[in-house]
Amino acid sequence: MLLDTHIWIWAAEDMPKLGARTRRQLNKASRGLPGGLLVSSASAFEIAALSTAGRLRLSLPVDRWIRETVERGNLRIVEVDRDIAVDAGMVPSEALPDPFDRCLVATAREYGVPLVTCDRRIVDYARRTNLVNIVDGSV
Repeated sequence: MLLDTHIWIWAAEDMPKLGARTRRQLNKASRGLPGGLLVSSASAFEIAALSTAGRLRLSLPVDRWIRETVERGNLRIVEVDRDIAVDAGMVPSEALPDPFDRCLVATAREYGVPLVTCDRRIVDYARRTNLVNIVDGSV
């Protein structure tokens, strides 16, 4: 499973916004194979940028938070490579205006894994197009 940025934050910070069923799924996946849960390098960028802008407060300095949550959560960071970037660019901006969302959708497709998100735009896009498998993180 690929974690949307907010899901990574909510899971790592043990925030109650994450649905109980999703939390169980994430815990099970994190105890499985190494790197059973994926996060995008785009999410690492987004977390650092939000923290720098003062829009996100983390329990640790951002570089340490990313490193430690990756290790503790048994996460694997996947890069936005050329194929993912091209696929993301082909997702209509009218459907998903946020370029990070388009990168996450393309990454989930590239790796053949569901994207765990609570973002209604992404969930609606997935339902309309059937182009990406979604796990609704609110349940």
